[in-house]
Amino acid sequence: MKDEERLYTLALTRTPGLGLAGAHNLLKTAGSAAEIILHAKELAEEIPGLSPKLAGALGKPDILRICEAELQFAEKNGIRCLIPSDEAYPSRLRECDDAPLALFYKGNADLNSLHIVSVVGTRNATDYGKEICRTFLHDLKEMLPDVLVVSGLAYGIDIHAHRAALNHGIPTVGVLAHGLDRIYPAVHKHTAAEMLSCGGLLTEFPSGTNPDKQNFVKRNRIVAGISDATIVIESAVKGGSLITAEIADSYQRDCFAFPGRINDEYSAGCNELIRQNKATLVQNAEDFVKAMCWDVENKVPRAIQRQLFPDLSEEEERIVNLLKKQPEGKQINTLVVECNIAINRMAGILFELEMKGVIKALAGGVYRLL
Repeated sequence: MKDEERLYTLALTRTPGLGLAGAHNLLKTAGSAAEIILHAKELAEEIPGLSPKLAGALGKPDILRICEAELQFAEKNGIRCLIPSDEAYPSRLRECDDAPLALFYKGNADLNSLHIVSVVGTRNATDYGKEICRTFLHDLKEMLPDVLVVSGLAYGIDIHAHRAALNHGIPTVGVLAHGLDRIYPAVHKHTAAEMLSCGGLLTEFPSGTNPDKQNFVKRNRIVAGISDATIVIESAVKGGSLITAEIADSYQRDCFAFPGRINDEYSAGCNELIRQNKATLVQNAEDFVKAMCWDVENKVPRAIQRQLFPDLSEEEERIVNLLKKQPEGKQINTLVVECNIAINRMAGILFELEMKGVIKALAGGVYRLL
């Protein structure tokens, strides 16, 4: 059933005339991609705006064959195709209205890590920006050993952030504007190969997709949506990193920027973000961690006497027992699967446990015992 849903979800992404927003609306109404594809004609009578022409295009055999070939390519090359109903799909990204229906991922990093930070900036990094990448990520690793760093594998700040992360043993994920059958720019192939064993490569684009200009803007929304916060290290007054910062703000995610001298071309964008209160000024890793209140998390005492918990229902006890086995916490989707409790009911139970002072909600839909 899961493989069928994956195939039909991919088919939605390739259906001409549907679009991402249209596909999301259909999924909200029908509940699953399989329901849409297998009952397209019936849905056309029930859903306003779903024309007979579009209904006829859903699930066409030639589209399904292309999608089957894509899944075979993925399996052959160790690539995972993630759809929103998968536990491994980035939970932070799932919350965004324009989240991709399918992601192609190759790597070993957890896309639902407790702390995820996106680092972006100009393609024309100066020595100042490169040094910030090195010192900031070195110190961040010391303060948050479990941090995951995300960027776009582009020239400049992106590649320096990836390389600094690798040098300090931080898993780092590159979000690409093309399929996983190629690396752009090609000069970053070696770094990309290293990232597969300490991080990974992620894209919404199937194999055969070129790094066209419009794909980079689409890529930026994933960089912004997959993380808890976006940090801009050097930017001119115009650039892709500022677009990423704006998207992060629209997702109500935290945005930070390193300031620079007022006459420096590649600090002008950061200074302007700070001046307009679109980004918080940050000077080092300690500033950032405190602003995110992640230093408070690390001070929370772990050892509370479990027998002092208030009366718990059978379902609550089941959740608490699972969290006891994993002190760093579990993602809500993992709890849904392991407890066999519907997502809506699980959310209500977790809220009750929070009110009772038993658990704490962390970023990314993760919960842990207090």
